Amino acid sequence: MSELFDAVDALVASRATLPPPGERKRLRAAHGLTIDEVATALKVRRATVSAWESGKTEPRPPERDAYARLLAQLAELYPAPAAPASASYPPDTAVPTTFTTVPAPTEARILSRGPTPEVAILTATESTQRSPAPALGNPAATAPAAVTGQASTSRPTSSTSRHPGVNKAAPAAAQAPDGTSAGKTDPRFENGPLAVVDVEDGKVLAYCVGGLILDVPAKSLPSLVDWTLKEAKLGQPKLSGPGRAADPLLVLTQAALERYGLPVALTKEERLAGRIPEGHKVIKQLTRADWQLTKRGFGPWARIYRPAKGSDRQCVQLCIPTWNALDTRHWGTAAQLPPARLARLLGTYAARVMTPRGSTAVTGLELMTALHPPTYTVRDEATGVLRQADEKTPGSLGKDPVDCAPCEAPDGHPLLKDLPRFHVRGPGEKLFEEAYDWARPLTDAECLRSHLVGLDVNMAFAAGANGLVVGLGAPSHVKNPVFDPKLPGSWLVDLSGVDLSRVKVGKEWVELEGTLLPSPFTPKGDRPVGPAWYATPTVAYAQELGYEVAPTEAYVRYENGRYLDGWYTRLRDAYLMTMADLGVDADLSPQDFLTAMDAYKGGDPEMATVVSAVKATVKGGLGKLRERPRGEGWRSGEPWRALSRPTWRPDIRAAVISRTRINLHRKVVKHASFTGQYPVAVLSDCVVYAVDGARPLDFLPYREGKPLPGGFKLGVNPGLVKHEGTQTVLWGEGIREQFEAPELNLARYIKDGTVTDTDNGE
Repeated sequence: MSELFDAVDALVASRATLPPPGERKRLRAAHGLTIDEVATALKVRRATVSAWESGKTEPRPPERDAYARLLAQLAELYPAPAAPASASYPPDTAVPTTFTTVPAPTEARILSRGPTPEVAILTATESTQRSPAPALGNPAATAPAAVTGQASTSRPTSSTSRHPGVNKAAPAAAQAPDGTSAGKTDPRFENGPLAVVDVEDGKVLAYCVGGLILDVPAKSLPSLVDWTLKEAKLGQPKLSGPGRAADPLLVLTQAALERYGLPVALTKEERLAGRIPEGHKVIKQLTRADWQLTKRGFGPWARIYRPAKGSDRQCVQLCIPTWNALDTRHWGTAAQLPPARLARLLGTYAARVMTPRGSTAVTGLELMTALHPPTYTVRDEATGVLRQADEKTPGSLGKDPVDCAPCEAPDGHPLLKDLPRFHVRGPGEKLFEEAYDWARPLTDAECLRSHLVGLDVNMAFAAGANGLVVGLGAPSHVKNPVFDPKLPGSWLVDLSGVDLSRVKVGKEWVELEGTLLPSPFTPKGDRPVGPAWYATPTVAYAQELGYEVAPTEAYVRYENGRYLDGWYTRLRDAYLMTMADLGVDADLSPQDFLTAMDAYKGGDPEMATVVSAVKATVKGGLGKLRERPRGEGWRSGEPWRALSRPTWRPDIRAAVISRTRINLHRKVVKHASFTGQYPVAVLSDCVVYAVDGARPLDFLPYREGKPLPGGFKLGVNPGLVKHEGTQTVLWGEGIREQFEAPELNLARYIKDGTVTDTDNGE
């Protein structure tokens, strides 16, 4: 009988109830768990848990029962926020003229709630009668209404479009914090993460995501900040269990600046200073109202706050496009968009990445901290009051900065103040892990080819961060260490003996034309001479190629972890989701992928801008890990402001760049060993080949639709490649002759053939 009971128990376990895939991910993230931690607990592979969360596969017994138990416990700790009332109507269906009365969700006066930036504002008498809120992210949901605080049963009588220039078909950009369409809303932030404040016909309006428009009663900037925190219900839930919710963001248009007494544009002196003068009348207004500014002052990304009391944080972020808050290199023409469309664009970025906290670089760095907060909240057993824990959050960088190793310090760092003034550090003194900038002359055989074809690695530096083990604490100095490829650090080792003419590819030794390959150990591709400092991925690659390594010195970090995994995952998902919006899906065939990539920028311009901003967030965030002095009256040997951050970590930046460069070199070697084709130029994440053919499929070794294992694979996922551009061989030889530069890096200009000093790589 016991066997029958066991069989029944197994049958029940095989159908253990599980929440939807998106909810599984939310629950894990809410508790601050990584996919690796869940996989380890359930004794399955990381990819298995990832597939469960994406809905690609479903767990089977015995793991299913344990997984259901985990999710059930997390659901008790982090119950899903109640979904707002919603109403959806099929496309091309007239909106009903009668609405069900429901309680108003906010004290803010809602002028309109619409599904798209083209908002229909309904004329109505003062009424508490309003439509149910539309399901965010559903372009068919249409239910605008007027709300005030007085009771009435009057119905709306008419509607007029106030934004006829906006594309009706554009979907709303409201997304849940995990990047999915928002089906549940945190009641504290039910009006979205941000609002674009504008003035129309003398009235101040706040354009939110999903087509919502709020009436703003504030007459001054201090009262606008008060209204935002008390009534607007703007903000974004925290991204991790120990973290905190994002502050609301207000984007001020030119009309709003004029209304609140701020300059429409900065003077030359103010642009250089990055702020308006401290004596400005608006700053005096804020001071009188007990509001404070951060040390950066009142600039394009001003932060206005009052000191937090316990867990009660009072802070509002401002974004001022006309002060160049939205850099055109990354945000395109976003600053010129109408308020509703700008709210849609920034709202999409906020939902899929996070609410912007400054430039894309600043936001990239802030995202790391939001996913791994330095400390966590505990309740004092004696007083019952919440306070910050004394120890740092596991897996984070902590709240205090740590010194880098001397070899990791950039020139001018305080650790180097005793060096002679004009001393130039060589490879034996300085870690120099940078992206590729390498080129060589074409061989006679390559000159007879028809075209130069460039391949570009998608989100290359994000892919380099994925799964990378980095240091979480201070370095330890070790003499004559035994190299450990799993230990992050900087190693002094002689790699000049690695001969690219004979290397291991997989488990087999292969013969190559080593002179036609860049060295994997230097950014310029030159073969190293003597000992030099390298990050762990670079030294590990020398071993992978079949050569022994014997470091003489190292700075290693015994406290380490995969700090960037969550950061990579969120940015990858944001990128893939937005590319899918533009018609470039991850499951396209190689030819369909190339076709879709040729057309995607001609699609939804706002979503194309989001793609640009996501990519800039990756590169900028990594760059901020080794931020240099920015004016500030700095002198060589003195500390600069960025050094006070725990996220000033040049070793992490170096490790990511090292791994990214090695990833590309590995593909180049695999391709050369299989096809006999060698690159003629490499710039960062772009590699150029001289071939007979104008498209990647003319020379990439696909067999029955499958790429060379370990080589270049076409696709939208990070680490896969796309077509960067094609020019003729005659073009390449012509510009090299024109500029009298036989090794001019053709990868820099392959995209459109225009020779400038601008880096066209991603």
